[in-house]
Amino acid sequence: MDDIVKAALKKWPHVPACYDWLALDARGQWFMRDERTQAAGAFPQVKGSRIEHEKLRDFIHRNYGCDEHGAWFFQNGPQRVFVTLEVTPWIWRVMDAPGHDVWSHTGLHAQVQRAWTDEMGRLYLTTDIGAGLVHSLDVGAAVQALESGVWGCGEPQEMRAAEMSARWGFNPRPQPPA
Repeated sequence: MDDIVKAALKKWPHVPACYDWLALDARGQWFMRDERTQAAGAFPQVKGSRIEHEKLRDFIHRNYGCDEHGAWFFQNGPQRVFVTLEVTPWIWRVMDAPGHDVWSHTGLHAQVQRAWTDEMGRLYLTTDIGAGLVHSLDVGAAVQALESGVWGCGEPQEMRAAEMSARWGFNPRPQPPA
């Protein structure tokens, strides 16, 4: 977490959390969802405005985390902005190089532990930093890594998409407490 964010948390410790205003899609893209967008429909059917500003995306990446209930958030100064997830909290990018290194959509390097597929044929990886979906552009490189044994995790296991959040302990749609 950025030092400026830590300082803001100390200065203003009781700022209310924000829900439904930030979303992560299946390709690792961030979307802002203002009140008008939220009223028009749920994510991902109505996505909102894609965040294009590189420095803002980098700031979100550095301050992206998870609470004790499996709800993912962006710590924006003193305010916690909970993230609506289209699929998983991590979107994996797989390098097409000899080691088939895996990187999160936030730029963190990850070590593959297991591979999974769902009923739609999507490919997921559990890693040392968590579980996530392989980016659609990188499925070929991931399959190559699996087939060659580079990751040493064997054949992908099957799991229904609806079971993933409970099994992997994340909340795809955080809501304010009642």
